[in-house]
Amino acid sequence: MNKKNIKLGEINKQNYEQVQKIYQQGIDTRNASFQKNALDFKSFDSKYLEACRLVAFDERKREVVGWAALLPVSAMESYCGVAELSLYVAEAARGCGVGKFLMEELIQVSEKAGFWTLQSLIFPENEGSLALHHAFGFKTLCIHEKLGKMDGVFRDVARLERRSSKF
Repeated sequence: MNKKNIKLGEINKQNYEQVQKIYQQGIDTRNASFQKNALDFKSFDSKYLEACRLVAFDERKREVVGWAALLPVSAMESYCGVAELSLYVAEAARGCGVGKFLMEELIQVSEKAGFWTLQSLIFPENEGSLALHHAFGFKTLCIHEKLGKMDGVFRDVARLERRSSKF
């Protein structure tokens, strides 16, 4: 995959089928989410913030190869600049720089939108995601032991955070 062919776009109803497929690929790894099935567009649209919904689009292949979006961490106004990050890369595009591209863009776009803190919840076994986050200044704050169950087994979850230097 040539990074020159990767363009940035926004998640919308027209490209959501491809986004949903990538979302499900991540879920199927069993190391990306406690969810069992990717959300339909209506559920996605109500769960994720309208700001900062990004897709990485491979123009040569005419397909979405990754996506990133933000979720609110609280309804309290004082936390309006804090969001949780979701970032997924298509199985065929992993290890090709798509995650780095999306992370860099999402950080820039989120700061322009007024977000001063980004958080992520990541399974400790997801070493690639942890490395990507650490490369962009995220710090591991803690490991929540046995935070949730997957297939009847408790899983630990790492909490990572990045604070913008612009605020």
